[in-house]
Amino acid sequence: MSEKQDAPSRPIHIVVMGVSGCGKSAVSKALRDRLGLTMAEGDDFHSQASIDTMSRGIPLTDADRLPWLELINRWMLHRDALGESTVVSCSALKRSYRNILRKGVPVFFIHLVGSQKLIQQRVNARKGHFMPATLLPSQFADLEPLQPDEPGIEVSVQGTREAMIQRSIDAVRTHAQFEESSSS
Repeated sequence: MSEKQDAPSRPIHIVVMGVSGCGKSAVSKALRDRLGLTMAEGDDFHSQASIDTMSRGIPLTDADRLPWLELINRWMLHRDALGESTVVSCSALKRSYRNILRKGVPVFFIHLVGSQKLIQQRVNARKGHFMPATLLPSQFADLEPLQPDEPGIEVSVQGTREAMIQRSIDAVRTHAQFEESSSS
């Protein structure tokens, strides 16, 4: 999987995860553009009520997140049935959320990790996003890192955006090669 044209023989599904402001959208767009994956922005699946809640600085509950996660899962299932490989930006903060996302579809998680201080600086500099910077501490409090039995990898957000993107692309290529060799 070195160029867009090099598609794996079976679909792969990538969820770029992490707290708000870690770079999920930038990495997802790069994976879409450079590897030819079909992309969805996780925020686009939120109901207006959830967006309004977060805009007021109120964290979503697990019950609020359930329909959102199920919609993203159904989107991936539909794309999988069409034979398309996908990438989705989605916080996926808790293991229980990731389990919903993985239901019936093989997902590989790229967890973008960085210090709260660094990501807070990035969130503070961000313009035009519905999620206020005041919610970042609650996201770090809820965050459950990937466990060894979950399919995925941690990618540091340190350094330049391009370096973070390249580390993510390399992880996807390695995953795709592994999947290809295991299915042969």
